[in-house]
Amino acid sequence: MAESKKIVLVGIPGVGKTTLLSKIVDHIKDHQKSISVVSYGTLMFEVAKENGLNDRDELRKLPIGKQQELQKVAAEKIAAHTEEIVIIDTHAFISSPEGYYPGLPEHVLKIIKPSNFVSVSAKPEEIYSRRMSDDTRNRDKITLANVKKELDVQSGMISACAVITGSPVKYILNREGKVDEAANKIINSLGL
Repeated sequence: MAESKKIVLVGIPGVGKTTLLSKIVDHIKDHQKSISVVSYGTLMFEVAKENGLNDRDELRKLPIGKQQELQKVAAEKIAAHTEEIVIIDTHAFISSPEGYYPGLPEHVLKIIKPSNFVSVSAKPEEIYSRRMSDDTRNRDKITLANVKKELDVQSGMISACAVITGSPVKYILNREGKVDEAANKIINSLGL
């Protein structure tokens, strides 16, 4: 059996990553390929819950050493997936008390061995609006300037990942009302 294609899809909260993922998964399933979508943060939280953490949004407030341990365990679980296509839904960075911590540091990249990166963004004003209307998560208060900074940090972090792994990165602008267009660009870039 051929090695699975591991695709890391990143986007700051509010870019529409979840909606994009559902469109991509539907397309891949239509082509009879086995697929798995793995939420990196959910895997980390499942492990953290075993150690007493009760709120997923508290993950980013853990000491860096603890975050690294959780990242390693989650990466090993992801690496064990054998589907033809594994999409890793994650963030390029975590905003922690110490600053921006890479969501995909080198030790994680060596375990997962991603074949592709997709960096999803949207207009800062759209992201800000989406976040302000999302009451399902316990998010930090933000400004439009914060959103712009996060987009810049994401771009730098994911570019570094591409350099470290030698895997290509596709930048996608998920414009309001254009999710099908963005999904098609991702699918085409991955050769699916």
